Amino acid sequence: MKEFIKKYLPEIIFSLAGAIGGFLYWKFVGCLSGTCVIKSVWYLSTLYGGILGWIVSSLGHDLINSFRKEKKYDQ
Repeated sequence: MKEFIKKYLPEIIFSLAGAIGGFLYWKFVGCLSGTCVIKSVWYLSTLYGGILGWIVSSLGHDLINSFRKEKKYDQ
């Protein structure tokens, strides 16, 4: 379990931040009419924010690793 957390710590942090951001978006912006699929209920907005956070951190992690590999080959 510790290895999993250590390996995926940035993804976990970003997905939690995204989930909090999604919840805050629902809380303060939301959708008054109830016709917005994602913004009308708190759990969909929170889930969507968490997924976006995971995707952003995963892409960032991959980019950082690719730059590190390029620098290693340059030396």
